[in-house]
Amino acid sequence: MKVVAFRLRPNEDLRQSLKIFAINQNINAGFILTAIGSLKQASIRFANQQTSTVLTDKFEILSLNGTIANTGVHLHITIADKEGKTIGGHLDNGCIIYTTAEIVIGYTEEFAFTRTVDEQTGYQELEIIPSFGNR
Repeated sequence: MKVVAFRLRPNEDLRQSLKIFAINQNINAGFILTAIGSLKQASIRFANQQTSTVLTDKFEILSLNGTIANTGVHLHITIADKEGKTIGGHLDNGCIIYTTAEIVIGYTEEFAFTRTVDEQTGYQELEIIPSFGNR
């Protein structure tokens, strides 16, 4: 496993920045090790919903989990409001950094992540492909 770390600055889009980072770093099979920071806007798709909900306030990022690759990202986020109430779901475009986001990503070169439509679920689901040297 290899590890990379970086910081996002105010007004950057969390999901878009992670996608761009994966592409620029040519990450084929990555995963979030840790991420903390703050948002001034959150766009989260809740379970079994077709569209995301946009929340505008100041939020702390408590956790960010999921897979990241140059072929796409699938991430879930948990945030807390100013009263400490938590909410979470599928990270969508439109999560805008308030002060910072400190992110550490692990990745492996043993396989690659891609997304293909699963006939059973109807959604693009994770497909794990062994790397050429490990087949």
